[in-house]
Amino acid sequence: MKNQLSEAQLASYRENGFLVIENFLDSGELAHWQKTTQEAVDQRLALTAAGVSSTETNRILSNQHNPDSYYAQVFTQCIKLLETHDGMKELMLDPRLGELAATLAGVDGIRIWHDQALFKPPFGNPTGWHLDNPYWSFSTRDTLSLWVALDDATLGNGCMWYIPGSHKTATWENAGIGQNMSDLFKLYPQWREIEPVACPCPAGSAVFHNGLTAHGAGANMTNKPRRAMTCGYMPDGATFNGQQNILPDDYFQSLKIGDVLNNDTLNPLVWKKAAP
Repeated sequence: MKNQLSEAQLASYRENGFLVIENFLDSGELAHWQKTTQEAVDQRLALTAAGVSSTETNRILSNQHNPDSYYAQVFTQCIKLLETHDGMKELMLDPRLGELAATLAGVDGIRIWHDQALFKPPFGNPTGWHLDNPYWSFSTRDTLSLWVALDDATLGNGCMWYIPGSHKTATWENAGIGQNMSDLFKLYPQWREIEPVACPCPAGSAVFHNGLTAHGAGANMTNKPRRAMTCGYMPDGATFNGQQNILPDDYFQSLKIGDVLNNDTLNPLVWKKAAP
């Protein structure tokens, strides 16, 4: 794993709000990630088909239960796989990933908000421009997401696109991932003047992006899936903003705005800087 960052990479991430690390995984690691993620997704889909899934998963993914809906054809989405698959838990709790995320974010500790597999199906719909952090139960400019390509991500099958620098002027207004690709630009018309950047990359590459960086993906014009494994990270010490998102009902109802989100079961601390 390429888990060491240069000063140039750090500077690029902070200026643009995203960073591509090609060949992040070596061939053996990539094969392991592919096998583990596919197993975890297959297991989750089988449980869901059998009616065995968590309340929050059902609530979040209710718009995907109709396989003919537009959203279901954007991607197959499976969240919090580390809670149901031991192999995925091992991958996601790798402290090297945590240290990378914390270094890019510029924080002393990082927690997992949630992992999720995102498989864009053959001939799948494009992913509308959106921001990540406004969906989540905390609001900070220091959060970020990891996106690992399990297949080659190309212009033809739906690679990631970014609006560079958008994280600097984003508020927490957001657009849903719907049929109108450009809904986000109704909220941020100034971003129309910024040239979007495509990020095609080979399988095994990683893309990190700030939680307030505008991003989307094109359609999958091929007859094969475009698979990715992702993880959203929360700085240690982040506080509750009133939104439920992935939080279970009982935990959500116990929180007040401003409470620290430090539940180690739901949001494990994956890395913390050693005390001097």
